[in-house]
Amino acid sequence: MPVGAGQLSVNGFYVHTDRYQNEDSIEYNTGNNVNANLSSINDNDVDIQQDSYALNGKYKFPMAGGETSIKLGYASFENNEYEFEYETEYLRDSTPFPDGDRFTGDRAKTRIADDEVSAKLEHKRDLTDSASLEFGVQYEGKRRDAHVQEVPRNRYNLPAASPPAFRPYGVVGSARLEQTRIDPYIMASGRSNGVKWEAGLRYETTDVTIEDYVLRTKTDKDYQILLPSASVRYNLSGADQIYASVARTVRRPSFQHLSPVLLEEELGSNDFVGNPNLDPEKAWGLDVGYERRMGRDGVFGVNVFYRDVKDLIELTNTGVRGSADDPPDDIAWVYSARNTGDGKVYGIEFDLSTPLSFIGLDNTGVFLNYSYLDSEVSDEFGKRRFNSQAESVFNVGFIQDIPSFGAAFGVTYRKQGEAYSRVVGEEVTTTYGADLEAFIEKRIGKNMVVRLTGSNLLDANKRETFNKFTTLASQQTRDFDEYELEREKAGPVFQLVARMAF
Repeated sequence: MPVGAGQLSVNGFYVHTDRYQNEDSIEYNTGNNVNANLSSINDNDVDIQQDSYALNGKYKFPMAGGETSIKLGYASFENNEYEFEYETEYLRDSTPFPDGDRFTGDRAKTRIADDEVSAKLEHKRDLTDSASLEFGVQYEGKRRDAHVQEVPRNRYNLPAASPPAFRPYGVVGSARLEQTRIDPYIMASGRSNGVKWEAGLRYETTDVTIEDYVLRTKTDKDYQILLPSASVRYNLSGADQIYASVARTVRRPSFQHLSPVLLEEELGSNDFVGNPNLDPEKAWGLDVGYERRMGRDGVFGVNVFYRDVKDLIELTNTGVRGSADDPPDDIAWVYSARNTGDGKVYGIEFDLSTPLSFIGLDNTGVFLNYSYLDSEVSDEFGKRRFNSQAESVFNVGFIQDIPSFGAAFGVTYRKQGEAYSRVVGEEVTTTYGADLEAFIEKRIGKNMVVRLTGSNLLDANKRETFNKFTTLASQQTRDFDEYELEREKAGPVFQLVARMAF
């Protein structure tokens, strides 16, 4: 809405999520699924309550021969979880049930509350008829309070005439993380004789404070990074264009990677604890590409990219045994995050998006994308790809509009390449099945759209191969502790959404 000489805009949202996850598993010690071979029964349930909301405002107005805008925002997210896991183990010895069998019970409560305040002041003005300048400063303040309570593990052997009761909850992790950023920047841009260019400079300052209320420790980490960038586009013809860009970027550790609160069995059977001393991940990137316009709305492009990465952030095995560790049957570890070292990422991407007007199908659009990427970093065992990075991603699909009926439908097919991960104690190779998604939507009147979407229509599967070791030395000599194959398959998901504009 207009306010004075400028324009005021406000937006906000609120989302409430109530989710209950119920996982039941039964294990047999052989391939014959009969009671005599029953190894364990596990019941693991999680009750999740989440609330998030945000409110943002922007005021844009003319000033000093240019245009100035002020942005203010506040966002909040709260997550509360109650989890229990009850497991009964059989066949622990040669005696029949229930002698020698065991019950294990765990209960936990987790609360995470995030708050974020942001502000931005920017000014834009023309330098000449073909060049402009933009400068400003951005502020961001984030805070997370993490609190974990657990009941001491209730474990006893069967039979038990009077099983021991669960003991009261106790605080096992409590911390506050605060991050403050102040980032001034300046950017110039322009165009002339078929050339469009941009050049900018951003100076990012970050102040992180982490307080562990259980260990009574406090960690302060400050860093400043100068981030230059530049790009240029040149029109070879009315339909052909080439471009190149270079930029330095930074990826800060997430609050989860920084938090010193231990989360039990966060990664399968393994625990996870953050690392307050993580450095940010920095990279120099180069992109070179070619685009060709096809008709009025179609475009084809190819892009080659390279990233020189410093202080790569990855998960790592600390070598400390986890809460679910129960040798010799179950081996579990405490994982954390670390700066693995320096590496590089490179690849090529092909893009096609166009209506089929050249064959008379103006209302039919097709799209295709294929990306291949490779990477290299060194760890305790030598060189490898970045952990869990897929070798390729392929997408193809179409959208058919039916103007006379006020409707549209479309299909998207997606396939992801193999991924590999290696840490001390475990090596995992993951392959993914294809995903197929389809939608149909109908416009009702001028303001309403109803859309039905079906996802995972091919019952996609994930296959994982685990090579597990007990020590660094055993992994280097390939002295296996365990070899495991894991297969997951999920059914389709259907969603019906109605949208109204007013």
